Amino acid sequence: MGKRATGAFEITAWEEVAYDARPEGPRLARATVRKTFRGELAGESTAEVLLCADDEGGIAYSALERVNGRVGDRAGSFVLLHGAMRGGDMTRAHGRIVPDSGTGELRGLRGEVAIAHDEQGATFTLDYDFA
Repeated sequence: MGKRATGAFEITAWEEVAYDARPEGPRLARATVRKTFRGELAGESTAEVLLCADDEGGIAYSALERVNGRVGDRAGSFVLLHGAMRGGDMTRAHGRIVPDSGTGELRGLRGEVAIAHDEQGATFTLDYDFA
């Protein structure tokens, strides 16, 4: 990938509904999540997230997220497909821009995203270029 955009994001809304909760084992849930991004990617997003969650906050998730804003000096929107899974001492995460999802000046955007949550907050790294 040719360029890198980094920054932070804040979750501004989280509306979760369990669709399979049992007395034992993790619950399955669906959440609508809204975020605000700051940094070289600036804007807002809405995501639909499928969760496999335990009492510690999660085991796995998969999300489709539409981002509206700016990447560098270009404005438009694009869709991210991202997710993660953890178990034992293993964590695996993935994230990609959905091909052909860019609009406006972001048409042709492609790349990968890494999302991290730690004691400093929520951050992202977007490695991207244009087709």
